[in-house]
Amino acid sequence: MTIAVHAPGAAPVAEELLARWRAIPVAVAVDLAPERQIDPAIRPQLPPGVQPPLFGRAVTARCTAPDFGAVVRALGLVGPGAVLVIDAADDRGTAMIGDVLGGQLHRQGAAGLVCDGAIRDVDGLAALSGLPAYARSVTARGPVGATGGAVNAPVTIGGCTVAPGDLLIGDGDGLVALPPPLLAALIDRAEAKLVLEAEWSARLAAGEDARAVFGLP
Repeated sequence: MTIAVHAPGAAPVAEELLARWRAIPVAVAVDLAPERQIDPAIRPQLPPGVQPPLFGRAVTARCTAPDFGAVVRALGLVGPGAVLVIDAADDRGTAMIGDVLGGQLHRQGAAGLVCDGAIRDVDGLAALSGLPAYARSVTARGPVGATGGAVNAPVTIGGCTVAPGDLLIGDGDGLVALPPPLLAALIDRAEAKLVLEAEWSARLAAGEDARAVFGLP
């Protein structure tokens, strides 16, 4: 087998637009684009309040466990602020990445990793400050072989198609993947939803009845 490496072909996104999205939590993004939610079973490896937020554009790797060749090949393409997104087809028997490759991602300034499959060395990964890790499962069994797979091709992560360059946002609630066209289309509505939620909270804190706040009879 060979590892197919594709040109990413991701559309550019203005830094100002990305900066606005940094303030948007996953729940608000999913309210506006529910079809872009990644299966909540792919969970952050640290508990709420400890897990750092994940925010970055995707570099993808498609693997057939126990072969992790695409992960190794993709490693060198993950620059500062990017997220390594691993499609291991929900395989939970073999870890596709651990603290050795995770440590290299950290040194390269990666914004995080997401694995629809298993990871290992979770204590070591947790110690990599600023490198959030999301995975479907954890196992001690490591990969065998590094000759197949695809890099920077569209992948399926938790039932959601993720293309190279899609924006991955993660927090304690889970993950969402937003293609570049949606970023410009949804940002005004996302910011308006944050304003509305702040108004709800203020009205409730002032003692207003919840039924009136939410327009219920």
